[in-house]
Amino acid sequence: MVGTVTTYEILLMLDPEGAEAHQDDLIARVRDLVEKGGGTWRSHDAWGRRRLAYEIEKKPEGVYHLVVFESGPETLDEISRVLKIDDGVLRHLATKHVEGSRTSAPREEFPAPAPAPVAVPEPEPELELEPVAVAAPESAESDTISDEEE
Repeated sequence: MVGTVTTYEILLMLDPEGAEAHQDDLIARVRDLVEKGGGTWRSHDAWGRRRLAYEIEKKPEGVYHLVVFESGPETLDEISRVLKIDDGVLRHLATKHVEGSRTSAPREEFPAPAPAPVAVPEPEPELELEPVAVAAPESAESDTISDEEE
């Protein structure tokens, strides 16, 4: 094989109204292009049907597939050309694969946060206090002499 080999991943968004057989054929064609180009097929992860943030071609949903493979840039160009002309592909994005990254589908919804544990206060130990005698304060008038009394 001529050139350098890079690990790529392509996220495909396919038409949800298209036949399942056509989607399988498209994935098989991409795999065939990778292998004919001297590359190595790593994985295919079908993420399934997901709701889109905005409609594309008046479709509120898309079927996602993530493929990971190693190939040269010429093979990637050919795969992108094939995906652009296929009517069953709504969108596709090819990027370099980051080693160790997760390729599983993101969760559909965020889980509800777990309730915070309720801390039950422990009863405070009873302290034995000794009574203390407190003298009553004397009134301020008895300490001062008024001008009239003098």
